[in-house]
Amino acid sequence: MDWKKLADTLFPQGHAIVEQNDFLCGSAQVDGQALAVIGTTGHTPIGVEIALAQAKAILRTVREFPGMPILMLIDTQGQRLRHRDEMLGINSYMAHLGKCVDLARRKGHKIIGLVYDQALSGGFITSGLMADASYALPDATIRVMGLPAMARITKVSEERLTELAQSNPVFAPGPENYLRMGGLEAIWEGDLTAHLRTALAAVPDGDQRSALGLQRGGRRWAQPVIEAVMTDGHVRVD
Repeated sequence: MDWKKLADTLFPQGHAIVEQNDFLCGSAQVDGQALAVIGTTGHTPIGVEIALAQAKAILRTVREFPGMPILMLIDTQGQRLRHRDEMLGINSYMAHLGKCVDLARRKGHKIIGLVYDQALSGGFITSGLMADASYALPDATIRVMGLPAMARITKVSEERLTELAQSNPVFAPGPENYLRMGGLEAIWEGDLTAHLRTALAAVPDGDQRSALGLQRGGRRWAQPVIEAVMTDGHVRVD
């Protein structure tokens, strides 16, 4: 979905979001409540410039608008794969962005991630997966790695990976599979403003992704391992 159409749908009361070089930044209103909007568009890869721009926008929100909710609109093909970015330490820039998101949360800002088009690898990890809760539109594309690339890296045939993806969401792309694994809180269909209103009203209760993955049957061992580490260190295999 085009970000402008999305913004008009999400914010019928109006918004002041601007785009500059595939970076989105601005503010909007939901039922009279102001929120900051930060994101990307155009399937842009996250290089050092956009990572810094997002971090700067988050820190400015923390400094100038204490407690204001932050909506992260996500459309990225992931980390920019250029020699220049690697030499500059793109991993550190992305880590800095993640730390800024965490700082905002610790300062009382509710952070919501919305994948409205594409979310791949590190570009999603340091934005939507750092949020208090992440959501997606039904037609969004979410994956860590495409199956052809995964086949080349793992030396497992693409046919076998495709077969595994039928029963194991870890291997499969798409919002439904990330919903099963607990990476997404919900998939938004219908009235997007109502969904956003509900998300803003929800009270954060820590990181529930592993528990949701277990409950939904898409990630069966993460939560038992966490509980074992927190107790006696033994994982029971039934």
